Amino acid sequence: MFLHRTAGGIEPLIARGFQAKFKSDAAYRESLPDMMEAVDAIGGANVPIQQVGCANFRLPLKFKAKDGRVLTLETAVTGTVSLEANLKGINMGRIMRTFYEHEEKVFSPDLLRRILEQYRRKIVAFEARVRLSFSYPILQPSLRSGLKGWQYYKVTFEGTMDREGRFRKFIEFDFVYSSTCPCSAELAEHARRTRGVYATPHAQRSKARVKVEIAAGRTLPIEDLQRHCAEGLKTETQVMVKREDEQAFAELNGTYIKFVEDAARLLYRELAGDKRIADFQIACSHLESLHSHDAVSVICKGVPGGLRADFTDFGSLVC
Repeated sequence: MFLHRTAGGIEPLIARGFQAKFKSDAAYRESLPDMMEAVDAIGGANVPIQQVGCANFRLPLKFKAKDGRVLTLETAVTGTVSLEANLKGINMGRIMRTFYEHEEKVFSPDLLRRILEQYRRKIVAFEARVRLSFSYPILQPSLRSGLKGWQYYKVTFEGTMDREGRFRKFIEFDFVYSSTCPCSAELAEHARRTRGVYATPHAQRSKARVKVEIAAGRTLPIEDLQRHCAEGLKTETQVMVKREDEQAFAELNGTYIKFVEDAARLLYRELAGDKRIADFQIACSHLESLHSHDAVSVICKGVPGGLRADFTDFGSLVC
């Protein structure tokens, strides 16, 4: 056999063993095969590829809170570049090494410009994109008891660079809230008033994902994006609660009843008034307790040539 000893005691034709003490030198590394030298390495149609790279490689990166604190957070990175026809591939390790060269810096959407420029130089690409996804903590107070707890928000910084070198920077932010159905609220009150029947309106945990493009030369703290969502929707889910907090939350839900289309419009009003935000897309999903399906809505600012209301990944809004 090639790799295994036989029952008759015959040794394998190929010896297996890891040479732990072997050290490679410059001459040995120079002798290693390089697929870029192959003349028949392109499989399939010899056409450009719009995105090729690596996704979800993880490392701890630093981010600055609005109050100046520097947080080190586990971050999932996706980096891609374009690949022209007649080119065989990219060195994906270069994408990862670019981030390790910056790992001691504090990351922001603006820093992504420098990383994308390095991509284009090192990998000889015309277009490039990078996404940093992380869970961002903000300490939130309870409604009445004075307790505090850490709320974690899914955040993504995204940077893109096109063939002309134009840079765009985005933040995606997930906000989880409670939504009480206005129709169900009216029907429950009707049952109580007309027949003396105790009934409760149906409410559900809901999620909004806002994607904002930050205007050139401007910055937008994550805390400000959270504040926009909280002020627009009013019913963010709670962290630490006592009975008085639970009662207050019930009162909030009764005060700010909302359909899924209301949620989208409330967030539109909040984001449209912020001059730091050049464009935005809002996707909302109410995980219905009445139905076995979800109620969803999508809206965008309506900038010519900008973000569109084409969000379809509603499964990612399950919370």
